[in-house]
Amino acid sequence: MPQWLKDAVFYEIYPQSFYDSNGDGIGDINGIIEKLDYIKSLGCNAIWMNPCYDSPFMDAGYDVRDYKKVAPRYGTNEDLENLFKVAHQKGIKILLDLVPGHTSDTHPWFTESKKPVKNEMSNRYIWTKSVWDAPPQYRMMVGITDRDANYMVNYFCSQPALNYGFYEITHPEWQLPCDHPDCLATVEALKDIMRFWLDKGCDGFRVDMADSLVKNDDEKVATARIWKGIREMLDKEYPDAAMVSEWCHPVRSLFKGGFHMDFYLDHRGNGYSTLFRYEVDGEDRSFFSKNGKGDVTVFTDEYVPNLKATKDCGYISMFTSNHDIPRMTKNLDETARKLAFCTIFTMPGVPFLYYGDEIGMRYQEELTSKEGGFSRTGSRTPMQWTNGKNLGFSTADKENLYLPVDSMPNAPTVENQRDNPNSIFNTVKDIIKIRRENNSDLGPDGDFKVLYAQRNKYPFVYQRGSFVVGVNPSANETAVELDVKQKEVAYQIGDAKLENGKLTLGAQSFILFKTAE
Repeated sequence: MPQWLKDAVFYEIYPQSFYDSNGDGIGDINGIIEKLDYIKSLGCNAIWMNPCYDSPFMDAGYDVRDYKKVAPRYGTNEDLENLFKVAHQKGIKILLDLVPGHTSDTHPWFTESKKPVKNEMSNRYIWTKSVWDAPPQYRMMVGITDRDANYMVNYFCSQPALNYGFYEITHPEWQLPCDHPDCLATVEALKDIMRFWLDKGCDGFRVDMADSLVKNDDEKVATARIWKGIREMLDKEYPDAAMVSEWCHPVRSLFKGGFHMDFYLDHRGNGYSTLFRYEVDGEDRSFFSKNGKGDVTVFTDEYVPNLKATKDCGYISMFTSNHDIPRMTKNLDETARKLAFCTIFTMPGVPFLYYGDEIGMRYQEELTSKEGGFSRTGSRTPMQWTNGKNLGFSTADKENLYLPVDSMPNAPTVENQRDNPNSIFNTVKDIIKIRRENNSDLGPDGDFKVLYAQRNKYPFVYQRGSFVVGVNPSANETAVELDVKQKEVAYQIGDAKLENGKLTLGAQSFILFKTAE
């Protein structure tokens, strides 16, 4: 396990929307370099950067055309190497986004693979035996190449699936086993990409759709085996490199797959979803909504067993939001978001802060889809730095921006929140600072014990080492008996107090206190 993860707080950057350093209307790598001190000032000491590779951008860069080349709109390979260098000088680690399951249909591998004449790339992707063979249980692109076959895609039509084999063979005329030399060659090509960037100074990878490699692998046995082999390579050749998986199954990804971290994803109705973004028949049933109709036990019943099962083999990572889901501003007011962030940053594991969440950037539902964003587009708008032109994102003309900045007159910016002690910006800074100053208790490895979590009831109370956390997102005061003694309050939002063994939490309140021996 890389030791630096034990004190890591990540900041996710969507590069095209973070900061435009050259006035062309789109964010770039040099813009990230200019803002490293800002990221460090938040208390974040690691960055996850969404894909920056060469791409036709049919899916915002998750359709890679060249894994070893930075997209020209972001800069050059030398710019990225310089980002690694400058970030390291400031004590900041950088994870690149790795897309292992598919490429762009313009990738040179696919250009060769779709040729009718057999070549070394013919099996780099998954092809049927003939154009007339298109099993309905698979996503197939039918009859659009000269090769007499159809190819499988992982998601969009422009994302042909790389061939790691099939765990269960149902169509032996075209499905290859995982140990076929051509499937093993795909794994080696993936390792080669990772080595290329690790040698340049990258500190690891966030792995997109990490469970998507081997097909007909319902229990992900073979997929986990591939990642376990990659972890062994990292441990031997790059022991300080880290991997976080987009998987949301920590037993498989951490224990079996060897990942260092696994994202707790926003899957409808799961624990994460019901905490922050859960709607039923048009009514917000999120636990952190002030209407008080949430159920925290959906989260605890799922999270606690997973935490115990993966103890000492990796971390469950929670994020404030990310590029794939609506920002919390869609359904939670500012106080609710403060409570949510304070909870996230006092939980075990390694937390991730999405750019702009620290100032309460709006989820812009009214936008037209951009580069395959669709409903996700509203979470990918430019960072709001100042109250000036384009909210400080770019000096370009408005019509040349990658996406429009928030046009609301009260759009939050770093400038108008930095000096307000009650802003969400300073709440985020404060709670991260407390987390890192008390890392042995509040960091990724600290103990976690639920003290109060009842079905359809408030509050939620848990213990992290010598600290107790109590949060009441509802609009009504609530109280719970606690067999602990308070030494001092470390942080508080709203009315909250512990007296005579009773913790009383006012409407939309949070308390973090250190217990007496």
